[in-house]
Formats: sequence, structure tokens, C-alpha cells
Amino acid sequence: MLSRTADHLFWMSRYTERAENTARMLDVNYQTSLLPQSQSSAMLGWQGLLSISELLSMYSAKLGDIEAAKVMDFMVKDESNPSSIMSCLSAARENARAVRGALTTEVWETQNQTWLEVRRMITSGEFERDPAQFFEWVKFRSHLFRGVTLGTMLMDEALRFMRLGTFLERADNTARLMDVKFHTVQSDFHGSSSGREQEVDFYHWSAILRSVSGFEVYRKVYRDVIRPERVAELLILRADMPRSLHASLNEVVGNLTLVANEQSGETYRRAGKLCAELKYGRIDEILATGLHAYLTQFLDRINDLGGRISGDFLVPDIA
Repeated sequence: MLSRTADHLFWMSRYTERAENTARMLDVNYQTSLLPQSQSSAMLGWQGLLSISELLSMYSAKLGDIEAAKVMDFMVKDESNPSSIMSCLSAARENARAVRGALTTEVWETQNQTWLEVRRMITSGEFERDPAQFFEWVKFRSHLFRGVTLGTMLMDEALRFMRLGTFLERADNTARLMDVKFHTVQSDFHGSSSGREQEVDFYHWSAILRSVSGFEVYRKVYRDVIRPERVAELLILRADMPRSLHASLNEVVGNLTLVANEQSGETYRRAGKLCAELKYGRIDEILATGLHAYLTQFLDRINDLGGRISGDFLVPDIA
């Protein structure tokens, strides 16, 4: 496969997944902002969301003070923000258009229709009227894209590069979400809380789980009250949790195996090593060494993998 074609397919999937992840983060912040809390706590939540995407300085320079409505507009509609939902869906559509011939009609039409529809929804004010419904729509369109891709694309290298983009992006975002949210929620792993604090913590942890479609999964796996260390275990180490770090790395390694070339050996080794550490890791060991330090290192390694995949497969030929 031409490297420039692989590059467009890879980034089409990454941008689609990023739009979904942005919608998930905005949704959890929007839902938790409706809970009883101080204004300073609410602002910390919105500040954390900007930090997840490394956009705090850009936002501050452009819009100043952090306000919920301004953050939502910045992360949804602002096309000067490369991580906004509009920017991501536009970039996904442009990458799809560039390799229209490598896609099935259904995949192209799904991407194109998503872009046309999101423009209509933003212009008509549907986002402002019901933000939660808009975020659900973005998630649904991402699910539809993945379903149509798996249901219609030939299972060749094109599909593998699309899957690589999806799961690298997912691993990166889940780690960022956990890193910020575990610091934001005012609860430690071993301390005791008052009844009122426990009640507030329950709703915050529930919202975090719902942001990764993990609330029902948590109940099924643990059959217990929501505890931070178990949320961390579910989102890091459980290979059967679709949005966990372990599940995402399993997909990355599996797809790297199928597209391997003569120069990708070191990339595959690093991905396999990271996957093995997740497979045999224990949450008590991770927490003992520090969750923030662990997730920071994980993000560095995911970024390294992304750069290596670009170098091994995706740098366009100059010819």
C-alpha cells in the first residue's frame, strides 16, 4: 500500500475517534456540572478538560477566563481549535475524500454525511438547545463509522491502518481522561469520607465510568460500590473492557503484526512490551508507584509508538 494512502486512512480513523472522545469528555463534564458543587470545583472540572487536550494555554490566550459555555463552544464549534469536534470531523472527512477510491461507498457516505449533518446541527443551534443529545449523536456517528468499516471493508492493510489509528487514539485519550479526572475528584484511594462526600464521589466516579461506557461493565465485573482503585483497574488492566488501555494495546499489537515490514521490528517490540506490562501488571503495584507517574509514562510511550508508526509506514513518498 502507498504510504500516503495508509497515512490518510490512519488519520481519518484517529480524527473520528478523537471527535468521539472529545464528545465523551464534554458530556461527563456537562453532566457533573449539574451536580451540587461549588463554583470553584466546577471550574476545576472545565480546566481539567482543557488540560487533557493540552489546550489550556490556547484557550486562555483566546478567550480568557474559564466559563462552561465558552469551553463548550471552544471544544465543539471553534475550527481554529484543532481538537474541536468540528475540526476533527472536518479533518476525518478530508482524509476520507483524499482516499475515496480505497473506501467502500458506505464508509465514504457515512463520513461525508456526518460532516454535512454536524454543520447543519451547529448552524441551526441544536447543540445549544440540548448539548447532551448532541454529544450522544457524535458518539453514535463514530460507532456507525466503525460498524460500517468492519462490515464492508476488505480485511486487508487498509482496514489494519484504520484500526491502528482508532486504538492508538483511544489508548491516548483514556489515559489522559484518567490522569486528569483522578486528580480532580476529591477522594483518595485509602482515606475515609463523610456520608455526604461519599455520595458526591459516587456521582463523580459514575460519570467518569459513563464517559467510557463503563458503568454497567463495572457493575457486572465487580458487583460492589464504586471504588477508585477498581475504576483504575478496569480502565487500565482489564483486557475485556473495550476502552481500557490493555484492550487498546491488544488491538495495536494485533494490527501491527498484520502490516509488519522490514523496518517495523523495533516499533512492534515496543508495542509488545507495553502490552505485556499491561497483561501482567497489578493495580496495587501501579498505585504504589503513583498513578500520575504511570499514566504520564504511558502517554510518552504511546506518543513514541505513534511517531514510530508514522516513520515506519506513513511518511508520504516524495515522488
